[in-house]
Amino acid sequence: MSTYKHIQVPSHGEHITLGSDGAIQVPDEPILPFIEGDGTGPDIWKAASYVLDETVRKVYGGKRKISWVEIYAGEKSLKVYGENQWLPEETLEAIKEFKIAIKGPLTTPVGGGIRSINVALRQELDLYACVRPVRWFQGVPAPVKEPHKLDVVIFRENTEDVYSGIEFDANTSEANELIAFLKQKLPKKFVREGSALGVKPVSAFGSKRLVRRAIQFAIDKNLPSVTLVHKGNIMKFTEGGFMKWGYEAAKEFGDKVITEAEVYEKHGGKTPAGKVLIQDRIADAMFQQLLLRPDEYSVLATLNLNGDYLSDACAAQVGGLGLAPGANIGDRAAVFEATHGTAPKYAGLDKINPGSVLLSGVMMLQHLGWDEAADAIFRALSQTISHRKVTYDLARQMEGSTEVKCSEFGRLIAEAI
Repeated sequence: MSTYKHIQVPSHGEHITLGSDGAIQVPDEPILPFIEGDGTGPDIWKAASYVLDETVRKVYGGKRKISWVEIYAGEKSLKVYGENQWLPEETLEAIKEFKIAIKGPLTTPVGGGIRSINVALRQELDLYACVRPVRWFQGVPAPVKEPHKLDVVIFRENTEDVYSGIEFDANTSEANELIAFLKQKLPKKFVREGSALGVKPVSAFGSKRLVRRAIQFAIDKNLPSVTLVHKGNIMKFTEGGFMKWGYEAAKEFGDKVITEAEVYEKHGGKTPAGKVLIQDRIADAMFQQLLLRPDEYSVLATLNLNGDYLSDACAAQVGGLGLAPGANIGDRAAVFEATHGTAPKYAGLDKINPGSVLLSGVMMLQHLGWDEAADAIFRALSQTISHRKVTYDLARQMEGSTEVKCSEFGRLIAEAI
């Protein structure tokens, strides 16, 4: 066990380990790091962790328990570690050591410091798959007529694309040199003088491992399809490469998968039982499809930027980010997170909906293999919402509802277990 300067590892509990096949080995009392988050983070984490602890206790009769250890990032980290320590090395080392962590929302520094703490976590720990399940909860107000038809899981590549941070400000020597190089090598391509420039790296390695994880998820969960979302009609070699490499990765699964072309050529347009359909859609068309025919899609695999847009747009269809969980998963670590912002004007008011970080905790329990506890929270949250006892964000839209505090919402969910 590592020695830390500011992280207090509990004396009880055990490490999660990785087996020879890369699968996690989970003890009955795993040590799990948490980052409570900035702004409203402490409020929602307190409510969510209470539900998680109570559920594990009730469901497993005290035979299982989570030993929490606090680690730091964001504004609280500055208080603990000092100036500009937005993401201390100790935090990264603790996540590597304990394998799985959960976090609240974090501030993105403006005008200096780290570019984005969330992006840095993903890149430093190689958490290449951002996994965002989006579905509707009965009773939650939504802007579409049939929100129940949307039930998708988005796998977004986390480490490449325009989020890689390779960009040059306008009129810098680096930008001017790159413009000159492009004009020399690609004289027929138009690059305006004084442009800022960014680089969009997309690799076969990064694309294939993301698509493999999406397909394996569909197989494990008995879901009907995986859709590769891209703009390969315009960006032939980056987005188009993602599509091509995605289909190549699908071939590795043999007869467990079938392409859309094969379905229509050999099976009259109907996917054979027991096979996962692999298809692709242009990104802008995908936005339309998710509004018009959402029930035809189950798992989406996308590059970084498209996945960012799509996951938030899908969340909006079912009522917003307040109930939208997320996970960042790699081969050696995973970080589960609230997907919304810090909402600093509500900090300390015990007001914000804890649903996003709680449902991320549900994903974490599923990742641990504690499906019974995960299912229990999901049912209890659904029941509590259906009884119209909800936080202000939902109460102001739900006729006949009772507004409760963040902490009260957590207690109601725990009581419903």
